[in-house]
This record gives sequence, C-alpha cells and structure tokens, in this order.
Amino acid sequence: MMLESSVYPAADDAAVAAQHDAPAAASCCTSLHGTLLAQLRDYIVEGNLAPGARVPERTLCERFGVSRTPLREALKVLASEGLIELLPNRGARVRQIGPEEMVALFDVMGGLEALAGRLACERITEDGFAEIERLHHAMYAAYLRRDLHGYFTGNQAIHDRIVEAAENEVLAVTYANFAGRLRRVRYAANLDKDRDRWGEAMREHEEILDALRRRAGPELSDILFRHLRNKRRAAAARETAAAEG
Repeated sequence: MMLESSVYPAADDAAVAAQHDAPAAASCCTSLHGTLLAQLRDYIVEGNLAPGARVPERTLCERFGVSRTPLREALKVLASEGLIELLPNRGARVRQIGPEEMVALFDVMGGLEALAGRLACERITEDGFAEIERLHHAMYAAYLRRDLHGYFTGNQAIHDRIVEAAENEVLAVTYANFAGRLRRVRYAANLDKDRDRWGEAMREHEEILDALRRRAGPELSDILFRHLRNKRRAAAARETAAAEG
C-alpha cells in the first residue's frame, strides 16, 4: 500500500475520491429534482394558478428556493405530462382544457379505468387488495379531516393500484399518458360548490372497494366509468368558473 501511494500523485488521489463521491452527488441531485417536481406539480394541481395563467418563474424560484435552471427542467417534465404548456420564448402557462377535449379525455379515461377494474378483479392478489383497502381507509380519514391534499393523494394511489392490478403493460402506459393531463381538473372537481362532489366521490369509492372485494368485474367496470362521468361534470364546471374568474 505504501508503494502504491508513492506512485500516484495527490491530484490522482483527488480524482479517485471524486469518482467515489460522484454517485452520491448524482443521487442528491436526483432527489432534489424529484422533490422540486413533486412540489411544483402539487402547487399547480391544487389550483394555485388558474387555467391558462402564465407560470411566474421568479416567484416560484423564490417559493421553492431554487434557481431557474432546475425549475425549467421540472417545467419540461410537467409539460410532457400535459399539465402545462411551454410557450416559445415566452415561458409557460397552465394548460386549459376546453369543453370538447374534456369530454373526450374523461370518456377515454373512464374506458381505461373500466377495463382496468374488470381485469383487476380477475388478477388481483389478496395482498394487492389489502393495500388498496388500506389506502381507502387512509383516504377516508383524510376526508373526515377535510384534508383535500391527503384525500387526493390517496385517491390517485387507489386508481393507480387498480391499474397495476390489471397486469397489462399497454393499459398502464396508456393510462399514465392520460392521467397527467387530467390530474389538475380531477383535483378541482372536489371543490365543486354546487353539490357535494367530494362526498359523492367518497361514496363511489366505497362502492369501488366493495365490488373489488367481491371480485365483481362487470360491476366494478360500470362503477368506475360512472365515477369518471360524474367527476367530468364537476370538473367542467370548475374549469369554466376558474377561467372566467
């Protein structure tokens, strides 16, 4: 070991040390990027910026304590998810969904979730069902606390687990491509003041869990499609109101 130390100069020792530290540094950067992305996604999904509103980069940099470079990288990801639009040389804005597009997107999502429910009833394991049941109870607890963020997080996790339980990769990829485009309006649907959409959605989730417990595929398929239809009506009302406001 002493002979090896005399052969390599100090600069090489520093280079070797840097190579050992590189994975940790990369992991740190990845973690920071993931945290910023999640925070920014939640900020937009939860209605802090109106549909069609410009994304205020300077304000968001100050809010999240980052420079514009990581913020813009996160915005690129959100654009790929369909949550925002990147404007050439003009920054970004929250993507607004028009009435016709909303009908089309929710119909497709309803069809995908209906198929996922039917397949999940055929293929889900006991452990898989137990996880969905656990998420359901956590979501219900958030509902009782009127914790919309916690409720929505659990809600989305349940829908994702049902798609996973279907064990169909093509379905899962297609679903993920549409889910991002509707995430903001699905969240906003729970804020509908004209009727208790949040309570209605909670009751529908009770039906979803019961049908899945009984492995009643056709029934669960119908419930999920109706669930998306009801959400679409509330989401359309909120999207119009937010754009006009």
